[in-house]
Amino acid sequence: MGLAYRILGERFNNLTPESRLDTSLRSFHDLLARVLSACDENLKSFAHMAVSAQVGCSWCLDFGYFHAHNEGLDERKASQVPVWRTSKVFTPLEREVMGFAEAMTATPPTVTDEQFAGLLQQIGEPAMVELTTHIALANLYTRSNVAMGIESQGFSAVCEFELAGRDVASR
Repeated sequence: MGLAYRILGERFNNLTPESRLDTSLRSFHDLLARVLSACDENLKSFAHMAVSAQVGCSWCLDFGYFHAHNEGLDERKASQVPVWRTSKVFTPLEREVMGFAEAMTATPPTVTDEQFAGLLQQIGEPAMVELTTHIALANLYTRSNVAMGIESQGFSAVCEFELAGRDVASR
């Protein structure tokens, strides 16, 4: 996590003159990482990247793919999140998670009772609470970045696969 904190710290230090905000955001992120472990990391990563693609946050997509690479997550699948609906690499559960992330991201949210109940049955209550919180935070980060004009910085250049764009056919 050291590299991620350094990168995120630089990002927030450049944006906020108030260092307490930077410290608070990093502390909150660290706390969540320590106390929330019920949800599969790949699912959370794919959900965050699905939010990023829907909102149009190039920084979050770039960094999310880089994070998947550095954390040993499924890099091939992470590269396909922007085209998850047409890509053949995802399981039904992963597709449901990304659909749920997009439904939470819509304005107003379009999550259905059936959608929520279906995921809850598959991953359990602790993981569902964690996933929902993670997606809500992804919306905070992505929307803030887009509003402030923060764009991709090329972190994913070290990854094995090219990050798919919405107009790129799945691999």
